[in-house]
Amino acid sequence: MSIPKITPCLWFDNQAEAAAKFYTSVFKKGKIGKITRFGKEGFEIHGRPEGSVMTVEFEINGQPFTALNGGPVFKFNEAISLQVPCETQEEIDYYWDKLSEGGEKSQCGWLKDKYGLSWQVFPKGIDEWVGDPNSEKSQRAMKAMLQMEKIDITKLKQAYEEKGTR
Repeated sequence: MSIPKITPCLWFDNQAEAAAKFYTSVFKKGKIGKITRFGKEGFEIHGRPEGSVMTVEFEINGQPFTALNGGPVFKFNEAISLQVPCETQEEIDYYWDKLSEGGEKSQCGWLKDKYGLSWQVFPKGIDEWVGDPNSEKSQRAMKAMLQMEKIDITKLKQAYEEKGTR
């Protein structure tokens, strides 16, 4: 038995195509795939004009997604977020700035984009710095992270290594 690839389906009111174009423009390895459109059939249920976009298949860094124009019934919330682990501060800055534009910034590397989708932008290896509940080093790093919106790798490392924290 083969293991199917799981494709997240993101429900939008009517911004599926715009959102897919936005996400594929932010990520270097992003591409738009098949776009399906509503026909005459089912208008009494979906209420969408014939020819308008129903779904957009797109890919970000090899991960497939489907964007669906399903109407205003459901909204995104923080129960689901997409994670962007970054190698450098420059990557964090880039994804933080691009994804939060027109959206909302939160703390600890969390943000909502202009479509309401939640993202976590953080450095790879952050779990080493903040993940040990019995380590004083990790507790200092966690305290520093909780005071940040966008993650600052230098400040996080300094707190972990106790440089400049006294």
